[in-house]
Amino acid sequence: MERPARDIDQGLIRELAALLTETDLSEIEIEQNGLRVRVARTVTVAAVAVPSPPPALAAPTQPAAASRPGQSAEGGLPPGTVTSPMVGTAYRAPEPGAAPFVEVGSTVHQGQTLLIVEAMKTMNPIVAPRAGTVTAILVQDAQPVEFGEPLIVIE
Repeated sequence: MERPARDIDQGLIRELAALLTETDLSEIEIEQNGLRVRVARTVTVAAVAVPSPPPALAAPTQPAAASRPGQSAEGGLPPGTVTSPMVGTAYRAPEPGAAPFVEVGSTVHQGQTLLIVEAMKTMNPIVAPRAGTVTAILVQDAQPVEFGEPLIVIE
């Protein structure tokens, strides 16, 4: 049997409403001694228009890289380019002060660690997709990298 609204403790309703605001909840319901109280608030979601960047800033940097000699027509990158699979920080050595995993001219085998990319406090080894010789290292130690950014070229 439900009690009429006038019999419900108004202080309890005010406390629940304050709790909704403090915790950023949209509704709360309690049941105590056969009394059930549900307090809800309407949450309005507004669409926000984000202005697009000016055309000069929106131009991707890849086409400029595609004009360099020795690059493939498909992706604009030289064949054998190893790209970053994630956003993070590239490290060329396993720890500070240690020798780098590879140098330009190093012969590598498939699966060999080339560098590591730290993302969300996790060290992710970037391995050679194929055997060959490192012809270019395109990042500095401790350099931030983006997804798809060229890291190393293996020929």
